Amino acid sequence: MSVPNKDKVTPLRPRKPCPECGKPSTREAYPFCSPRCKAVDLNRWLSGAYVIPGSEEEDPSEKSGEH
Repeated sequence: MSVPNKDKVTPLRPRKPCPECGKPSTREAYPFCSPRCKAVDLNRWLSGAYVIPGSEEEDPSEKSGEH
């Protein structure tokens, strides 16, 4: 049984630049280049540095007619 040539393996997805530092991404940490960049991004989400804008909701007391 022959072993396939590693050079002829087609990657599942193209390598993209890391969103944190711009280095090429790795399969293990995709879409980041390393576990460090992955952790930096997660810390920014958890600390509130990244915010997804949402629609403003009405006050629940205004809906029921209470003041």
